[in-house]
Amino acid sequence: MVIPFLQEQTPAGGLMQMLPMLLIMFGIIYFLLIRPQQKERKAHEEMLANLQKNDKVLTQGGILGTVAGLDTEQGWVTLKVDDNVRIKVSRAAISRKIEATADSA
Repeated sequence: MVIPFLQEQTPAGGLMQMLPMLLIMFGIIYFLLIRPQQKERKAHEEMLANLQKNDKVLTQGGILGTVAGLDTEQGWVTLKVDDNVRIKVSRAAISRKIEATADSA
């Protein structure tokens, strides 16, 4: 009499059955999570690279300002917040560019 849990089982059979399912799950995760995040990061880096003087921007800290100067060597951006207020922030601290609308013009 042979006891079922003492019999040798081949682990490769189970792995070969799970491998296609694991590949499908990785594909779903890639196309739903990783790829869109990479596209968003690339668009943000492109926006930062194309910053110009007089662009209106919003920083990650919530400060609205207009680009008054760019220091490409150090990576700093000078923002004009008010008539007499200018601050220096890291280029990476800029969250997005505020597009001018017909209402604000």
